[in-house]
Amino acid sequence: MFANYHTHTSRCGHAMGSDRDFVEHAIKAGIKVLGFADHCPWVFGDGYVSDIRMTPHEVEGYFRSLTDLKREYANDITIYIGFEAEYIPQLIEAQDRLLADYPLDYMIMGQHFNDPETCHVYMGAPVYEESILAQYVDRIIEGMESGRYRYLAHPDLIRYLGGDEEYEKHMRRLCAYLKSRDIPVEINLLGMSGGRHYPSDRFFRIARETGNKAIIGIDAHMPDSLCDTEAISKGREFADRYGLEVVEKLAGLE
Repeated sequence: MFANYHTHTSRCGHAMGSDRDFVEHAIKAGIKVLGFADHCPWVFGDGYVSDIRMTPHEVEGYFRSLTDLKREYANDITIYIGFEAEYIPQLIEAQDRLLADYPLDYMIMGQHFNDPETCHVYMGAPVYEESILAQYVDRIIEGMESGRYRYLAHPDLIRYLGGDEEYEKHMRRLCAYLKSRDIPVEINLLGMSGGRHYPSDRFFRIARETGNKAIIGIDAHMPDSLCDTEAISKGREFADRYGLEVVEKLAGLE
């Protein structure tokens, strides 16, 4: 791979390895551009502390560590500092204030929740209500319209077990919107290698028919995954199976 923009750190609580380990494994794998996109913190007004993302107090250390590594390894690899985040309107202003003074390079959208996670409606769990599927698509479109996010991570995360007709209607709406904005959909290698329900054939069939572009995201939670050539090959084979043009490098990151 030339570039991977979906790399986590141990700060999220479910990844392992030091920041340096991720960088050195990426260099070993021949990756030229490494984007860190750990789960972005939210500022919860009720004092809730998430166990699936870094806390607001860890943001300073995140940027300090990655900025130092960016300088140290400048001759070996290009490093970008980003976040993976949901679009949750009621929390956006507080998140913007939190990040305002940091050198953020980019964000990708990973819509794990439509509302603050205290609602306990996780998109990766079985969902039967069409209203939740519709809101998932609406939130993604609204978030992309804000210009905050470079691409959509695991677009097929939502595990909708309702009717096929409803799934087709809303996912075609999503794919058509993304195509109109030239926003790629991610083929997520963690899902592919981790026995998850994504990448989803029924989603990518719609993406193929719509003509979406794709980007391969390792979604690295361990340094070794950056060197997993078998998983990367499977991701490319998946893209080829659906005839999807693969975006190798995100434009506009300098």
